[in-house]
Amino acid sequence: MATMITDECINCGACEPECPNGAISEGDDTYVIDPKLCTECVGFHGDEACQSVCPVECCVPNPSVRETEAQLLQRAIELHPDQTFPSVDTLDAGTSRFKNAKWINANR
Repeated sequence: MATMITDECINCGACEPECPNGAISEGDDTYVIDPKLCTECVGFHGDEACQSVCPVECCVPNPSVRETEAQLLQRAIELHPDQTFPSVDTLDAGTSRFKNAKWINANR
């Protein structure tokens, strides 16, 4: 699932520069995430960078857009063809929230 920004957004902009894909932009009242660019930071970080810096924790998984770790990694590869990524089998807690015990335990 791509990440989304809820109405609780205070429009602080902390999330925008953290996105490795440029998926976050300023909307009318809140920041927004383009689900076609969001990889949930798979391949980059062990958690979603936008959520890590959000002071009101309004960057959350979008239940309407569910995607697998492999789909998100493939998107990262397509968005960054000049960058090298680990294979889906070698992603770890530092490169995928799917392998990060902190995220897994919080979402049980």
